[in-house]
Amino acid sequence: MTRRAAFFAGGVALSHSLRARSRAFKIGVTDWNLRLTGKVEAVETAARLQFEGVQVSLGRKVVGGKLPLDDLAVQQQYLTAAKIQKIALDGTCLDILHTNYLKNDKLGQKWVADSIPITKKLDARVVLLPFFGNGALKTREEMHYVGDVLREIAPEAEKAGVILGLEDTISAEDNVRIMERTKSPAVLTYYDVGNSTEAGFDVLKEIRWLGKDRICQIHLKDNPHYLGEGTIDFPAVIKAIEDIGFRAYANLETACPSNSVDDDMARNLHYIRRLIG
Repeated sequence: MTRRAAFFAGGVALSHSLRARSRAFKIGVTDWNLRLTGKVEAVETAARLQFEGVQVSLGRKVVGGKLPLDDLAVQQQYLTAAKIQKIALDGTCLDILHTNYLKNDKLGQKWVADSIPITKKLDARVVLLPFFGNGALKTREEMHYVGDVLREIAPEAEKAGVILGLEDTISAEDNVRIMERTKSPAVLTYYDVGNSTEAGFDVLKEIRWLGKDRICQIHLKDNPHYLGEGTIDFPAVIKAIEDIGFRAYANLETACPSNSVDDDMARNLHYIRRLIG
């Protein structure tokens, strides 16, 4: 091969590699699965383990009527750490909704409103709204109520450029009904492949039916197993995610079977990166 041909071949290979990279979605991790819930140290840990982003908990211990991260000094600590570590704060989690359920507690509505400027300040763009345990959505009336509550709050999210992500145990169709009831592009589905599989839904079908425009972020897990060693067909899941053109963050919410966060997170991350190619 001549030098010119070798140079051209190398350029083509690099071009293909860059295009493949641009087509891949990003992989982050939740601070709570790093066992650093609401702690700025999660930023350094996620970066050291070579994740591209970290999802930050907003906290449940209210101080002076405010969420723990509703503090400019604390927010600046996160921003500084992210800049130093060269990693994104890819989203927040309004975990206080595990205590003040959005479906029936007025405080939940306040916390959603309060989470928007915090998420914007962190440049995280997506705030996860959890609906689990006693806060799970079980009736059509509860779903309608949540949709109506979010319709009131969503305009502020739109102005801030923040997405409110619904993570729950209901079907993709029911999530879309809530989204449509809010009448806002700022309310999307936060799709969790583990939760949906456990609830008996066809994950591959739901991902493709929702499409990239109705999913803000994704949680990848098959707890208590390592990814690829449980019941979920992750090669098929990753293909479905890629097929819809999803380019945002998929955060690992994986357990640690060996009780070593570093080892188990690195193992799961390597597995997903290998599937992405």
